[in-house]
This record gives sequence, structure tokens and C-alpha cells, in this order.
Amino acid sequence: MSFGFLGIQFGFALQNANVSRIFETLGASKDELPILWLAAPVTGLLVQPIIGYYSDRTWHKKWGRRRPFFAIGAILATIALFAMPNSTALWMAVIMLWLMDASINVSMEP
Repeated sequence: MSFGFLGIQFGFALQNANVSRIFETLGASKDELPILWLAAPVTGLLVQPIIGYYSDRTWHKKWGRRRPFFAIGAILATIALFAMPNSTALWMAVIMLWLMDASINVSMEP
């Protein structure tokens, strides 16, 4: 269980270390950064109860109840981690931040 959280914490560490710089490089002012960072708690507030509801009612013969959510979250978080630094516009980076937060929440809390 703890080893699985290593990947999740690695994603959060990369996010916390680099996102503000990426946003500023793409044109966000220092006054806009707190609003853009609000994506993480709002996403968690919305995604976690929904994923919990569906994971409690899901059953797959081969994967079980939670593994499909772990896999989907990991794949989407990986895509967002690679796409965010390569974004060409601020709105694309913000969408990637939301996708990354939602994906990490899906992997973390099914």
C-alpha cells in the first residue's frame, strides 16, 4: 500500500515544484497563480466522492473492484505529466493541471 503511494507522491512533488513556473512562463501573473492553484482542492472535492461511489459498485472478474480505477488514473496522470510542460497556452496548462489532479485523485481514492 505504501509503495503504491510513492508514484502518487512523485506526481504531487513534480506538480508542486514546477506548475507555478510553467504558468508564469505561459503568461500568468503572480496575482493569478492562487486562482489557478484552486484546481486541486476543487477537483478533489468533486472527483473523490464520485469515484468512491462508482468503485463501490464496480466488479471486474480479472481486475477486481479497485484496480481499474488505479490503472485509468495512472495512465491519465502520466499523459498530463508529459503534456503540461509542453503546453503552448496557459489554458492548456490549466486543463492539464485539472486532468492531473483528477487522475491522481482517481488513483488515490477509489
